[in-house]
Amino acid sequence: MSATLLHTPLHDRHVELGARMVPFAGWEMPVQYEGVIPEHRAVRSDAGVFDVSHMGELEVEGPHARDLLQATLANDVDKLAPGEAQYTLLTNEGGGIIDDLVVYRTGDCSYLLVVNAGNRAAAYNSLKEREVRGSDVRDVSDDCALLAVQGPRAIERLGLPPAPPFTFAETMLDGVEVMVNRTGYTGEDGCELLCMSEDAVRLWDAVLGRGAVPCGLGARDSLRLEVCYPLHGNDIGPDTDAVSAGLGWVCALDKEFVGVDALRRIKAEGPKRRLVAFAMEEKAIPRQGMAIEGGGEVTSGSHSPMLEVGIGMGYVPTALAKPDTELTIDVRGRPRRARVVKKPIYKKRED
Repeated sequence: MSATLLHTPLHDRHVELGARMVPFAGWEMPVQYEGVIPEHRAVRSDAGVFDVSHMGELEVEGPHARDLLQATLANDVDKLAPGEAQYTLLTNEGGGIIDDLVVYRTGDCSYLLVVNAGNRAAAYNSLKEREVRGSDVRDVSDDCALLAVQGPRAIERLGLPPAPPFTFAETMLDGVEVMVNRTGYTGEDGCELLCMSEDAVRLWDAVLGRGAVPCGLGARDSLRLEVCYPLHGNDIGPDTDAVSAGLGWVCALDKEFVGVDALRRIKAEGPKRRLVAFAMEEKAIPRQGMAIEGGGEVTSGSHSPMLEVGIGMGYVPTALAKPDTELTIDVRGRPRRARVVKKPIYKKRED
């Protein structure tokens, strides 16, 4: 691996476990341990743990921190009380998505933003250049480690009390001070544990000792795709707007923020294309960049370990976006049938 790749505090642990390491967003990260399919199924049936310490953490503090975030983030931060979190977007003047992120209100005048690894600098710079007097943006990523513990038994295995989604609390877990964030990227119950970098190894060992299965980026990607969570750089980006991406629900169009005029216009006129979910009706695995007949393109594609068919997401003209519409995808030069499905593609069975 290139010496220029960054390492999380858990890098040596991954190597010791025999993980296959790959470059990702400038980091050397584990893509799998035992294998994508068993790791995926462990998260769907029990509990898995992911090292997501490559993610960025930005602190925004000050008496006017709220004003800065209201003017830059698409969602309404006024809905947050201390101890609550919210999925939101950082947008550009055209309504494009600089990053999709989670904002945590940590106090009356303080917030924590967890941003995508590849967008850490872009998100920081976008907020920093719009700082108002009485607000301060700091990148504290290097001080932090983040573990995502996901699955129907995740909270039970961690010995944590139940809590509503998108809330958080500080506690001690096996001797480590952690911020337990009831958020995640798999569609399962669970949490993301934020700790100081120097405590990461101790926390990782404790979580594995409680029975969570170590999981890599491969399972993280297939899990999020089954439940149709967008991936920045694939399904969304600076050139894709929230309305077309199906993220209009994240945008408080009744307030003023960067890009709101463009988003209001797109919503009023109706988007020309939409991000849809689909399942293959023929044996084939769709991949990013494959053409969809009629002017569309696959943005994410994989094999679904739970449904055992090829699944994906992609942009299609609005006329082709209705559920149950048949699509034709060019899979390595061969036309293969797929069908638009309602999101999420995979739904948990109710016992």
